[in-house]
Amino acid sequence: MSEAELYVMRARLQGGIINKARRGELECPLPVGLVYDTAGKVILDPDAQVQQTLRLFFQTFRRTGSAWGTIKSFREQGWLFPRRLRAGARRGELIWGPLVLSRALQVLHNPRYAGAFVYGRNRARKTVDGHCSYKRLPENEWTVVLPSLHPGYLTWEEYQENVRRLRESAQSYGQERRRSPAREGPALLQGLALCGLCGRRMTVRYHSRFGRLAPTYICQHEMVNQAAPPCQSIPGNGIDQAIGDLLLEIVTPMAIEVALAVQAELRTRVEEADRLRLTQVERARYEAELAERRYLHVDPANRLVADALEADWNAKLRNLTEVRQEYEQQRSRDQLLLNEEQLARIAALATDFPKLWCDPKTPDRERKRMVRLLIEDVTLSKEAQIRLQLRFKGGATRTISLPLPLNSWQLRKTDEAVVAKIDELLGQHTEREIAAILNEQGFDSGWGKSFHTRIVARLRRHYGLKPRYDRLREAGLLTKEEIATRLGVATKTVEIWTHHGILRAHRYDDKNGRLYEDPGPNPPVKSQGLKLRLKDRAKTFFSEKTKEV
Repeated sequence: MSEAELYVMRARLQGGIINKARRGELECPLPVGLVYDTAGKVILDPDAQVQQTLRLFFQTFRRTGSAWGTIKSFREQGWLFPRRLRAGARRGELIWGPLVLSRALQVLHNPRYAGAFVYGRNRARKTVDGHCSYKRLPENEWTVVLPSLHPGYLTWEEYQENVRRLRESAQSYGQERRRSPAREGPALLQGLALCGLCGRRMTVRYHSRFGRLAPTYICQHEMVNQAAPPCQSIPGNGIDQAIGDLLLEIVTPMAIEVALAVQAELRTRVEEADRLRLTQVERARYEAELAERRYLHVDPANRLVADALEADWNAKLRNLTEVRQEYEQQRSRDQLLLNEEQLARIAALATDFPKLWCDPKTPDRERKRMVRLLIEDVTLSKEAQIRLQLRFKGGATRTISLPLPLNSWQLRKTDEAVVAKIDELLGQHTEREIAAILNEQGFDSGWGKSFHTRIVARLRRHYGLKPRYDRLREAGLLTKEEIATRLGVATKTVEIWTHHGILRAHRYDDKNGRLYEDPGPNPPVKSQGLKLRLKDRAKTFFSEKTKEV
């Protein structure tokens, strides 16, 4: 037979298999929990214990969210998992044993449990040396996918959700997907922050600010691999504060509902586990009774067979006793889990979380662990604002927008209200007087310190405020020389008249520099033969000016 004929025959056989698969009629080995009936239809395993175990398996995975958590729950509860032998003299026999990771992953990745028929999940290729290499294909490349073709233990949507959660739980899909455990340091999003530009994990850097560690989230993958600038660098103080406020806001009202749900979940889990253990007791009892019937039906004279059957009967009785004792012990422990004290502790979750979070003695590592129990990851983007896209464990999302953090000079910038206040006071007071007024009214400088003359002078120069001297000059006030010339007297006389109130002067600095008001059309003159005291002359001068007005 030629190679061409062999190729055509192989192609026809393969085409027939694919056509039969597309109709969902191709018989394939079924996983444990599914069997073929006499008509060749796929049905659930008639064994009630197998059905309950598989349903409990999928419920536990939905609750824990990971294959390891499911295995841990089965091990802690002492539950066994079924499997069928596919080869050997005991082929097709159902045996029970502890649940292992490989078995758990096979069950979670198998779409037959969702009632779907699939074909072509793997692709086989022959290598040059004659061996076959197998490659697992993604779901969109499967040859045949027929959802809801036969009964199953979960829906197709639940199966896809389980696969998605497994994929997200895998922390070894590339270096950027790895999440380190919670460590020391105040950065709450350590290991949870994702870059909003490239999607990679962001790392944390710390620097000291005011004697405390301040985190910065930085995406440095390109910088490390290609010496390129970092993708993003975002200060983390405001981000961590927003995350803490959000958790305190959403956990407090949700905690009461969660506590009630936890109570109902605990009861449901205990009842389900109790039913499963009871089926194990029933199976052990059935096997003991079956061994007893076999022993009673044997000829007593045939001691070789009778001794073997009697030993098997004794072994089944011992197994029944052990299973029954374990069932009673676990049932008593489950009853202790649901006492009033435990229920009170569950109900106290509503107030315990805020207290624990706000307690300054709570270590940073414990806060990070609490965050990881609630938040899956946070995507950070820095544009006109800092945008936080939070994804919670249950699948809910939340978006938070924060203003960009201020630079160091902006953090130390004096408030605009203070600058406006200084501008207002410069018309009536000197810089020293302005500093005293600001301190009395409770204003602080950009450094958080009290005001003094040099700070007021520096702010006036920095913001270009008009000096008090210029303001007084624009108001028409005269210098000492100008008013002395105007009155035709010496500058010393101006000082004497100012001291006794005959002239009015205004200080423009803190060094006793003064400017004088114009006395108007009737200025004071030096006395010529009229001897009056200077105070009396001041009273007379200002009374005359009042009459003129």
